[in-house]
Amino acid sequence: MVLLTTIQIAVLVGQIFSFWSQTEDIMSHYWYKTRLLLLFLSMICLPSLVQAESKYITVASTTSTESSGLFSWILPKFTARTGIEVRVVAVGTGAAIRHAKKGDADVLLVHHLPSEKKFVEDGFGVHRFPLMWNDFVLVGPEADPAGARGMKDITKALVAIHSSKALFVSRGDDSGTHKKEMQLWRSANLEPQKQSGTWYREIGAGMGAALNMAAAQDAYVISDRGTWLRYQNSKGLTVLSEGDDRLVNPYGVILVNQKRHAHVKTALGQKFIDWMISAEGQKNIGDYRIGGKVLFHPGLAPGS
Repeated sequence: MVLLTTIQIAVLVGQIFSFWSQTEDIMSHYWYKTRLLLLFLSMICLPSLVQAESKYITVASTTSTESSGLFSWILPKFTARTGIEVRVVAVGTGAAIRHAKKGDADVLLVHHLPSEKKFVEDGFGVHRFPLMWNDFVLVGPEADPAGARGMKDITKALVAIHSSKALFVSRGDDSGTHKKEMQLWRSANLEPQKQSGTWYREIGAGMGAALNMAAAQDAYVISDRGTWLRYQNSKGLTVLSEGDDRLVNPYGVILVNQKRHAHVKTALGQKFIDWMISAEGQKNIGDYRIGGKVLFHPGLAPGS
């Protein structure tokens, strides 16, 4: 349904009364005028009626919050509490930020702290609120051809994979997970993307697709723990390296700046953020589990 602007209403009203005055002779009957009056009133009331039906916000977010099942768990609870529907655009963090920059979302919820800070510093976001955290894990085949099993130092595990030329699946999609993977390779002083298409395979897809491909090809992959727990029925894969402090994965939530995009639903978007960081919202984040395991820890990430 399309909203009528004030100018459009004024033009239509003018046309109605012009038509009325020009046809006074043939429209002298009361019921003709009554119908015109009702039409005029319906146009006046239409915008408010449409707004009442449009109590929703758009959240641009990373695929991990969607594919892990968190949104399916928590968003109905928010809607039940507030009456506000949440429509999610689940893409990689880089794409989510681009959506928000263009004004295609009211709220941004992603997991790459440097990009989030820049989004706010550049005036696209109002303020970043720490929301929750989990961690990344290195997943690989049970056979572990690179010998990475048990290496807590993630860079040593990556060096082992690089040296053995064991298959490695990279999301290659500018997501938060992909950005973290690139950061870790740099920490190991390695540039595997130069060998893309050989043992190092960039797929340009989400976490679920990357895990499925790794399972199909007996390859290694870096995953956020939440999605891994949701997809861990992938045959033959297991966690081989975890626990390095560099694998901590914080999520932030940001209101898109209405000064950049006047149509942003500031009040509704802020209600969403306020609820997510409230005691109720945080409890619901922590309560989401698979097989008794917590997928996301509420609040500030360790070391933040």
